[in-house]
Amino acid sequence: MRIPTTPATLALDAAGVPWTGHAFGHEDDVEGYGQEAAEALGIPEERIFKTLVADSGAKGRHELAVAVVAVADRLDTKAVARELGVKRCSMADVAAAERATGYVVGGISPFGQKTRLPMLVDQRITDHGTVFVSGGRRGFDVELSPDALLTATGARLADVRQA
Repeated sequence: MRIPTTPATLALDAAGVPWTGHAFGHEDDVEGYGQEAAEALGIPEERIFKTLVADSGAKGRHELAVAVVAVADRLDTKAVARELGVKRCSMADVAAAERATGYVVGGISPFGQKTRLPMLVDQRITDHGTVFVSGGRRGFDVELSPDALLTATGARLADVRQA
């Protein structure tokens, strides 16, 4: 499969970050995008990280942030709230996440987002030499080192997965 050019790959190239693209067939009826990637690429779910958008705003006012956790894990929204210094946090609604990032759900990449949001990356990412994250479209992941991901995004490490 051909490796696409996306805002994510353009941002990685502009930052001088080495990456490897992995395209795979995506089925439209699949909702477990990370699990689909793990299966298609033959990679354990612990090495594939999903990019989630959280909302800590009050009713009608979005205060968005990005959290990156392994596909095998669930996001701990209480931990995200604690890290952001706010009272509570929940998953952002789909429309708000897509509007802020410029990507569709299932293809949200931590790179090249339309709006630069605060970003937390689960500390377990450092357990791996390389990891996979969305390359900016469903059916396309990029592989890179955890250090490269952190450098390119300006994210900070935090324990944001449910134990």
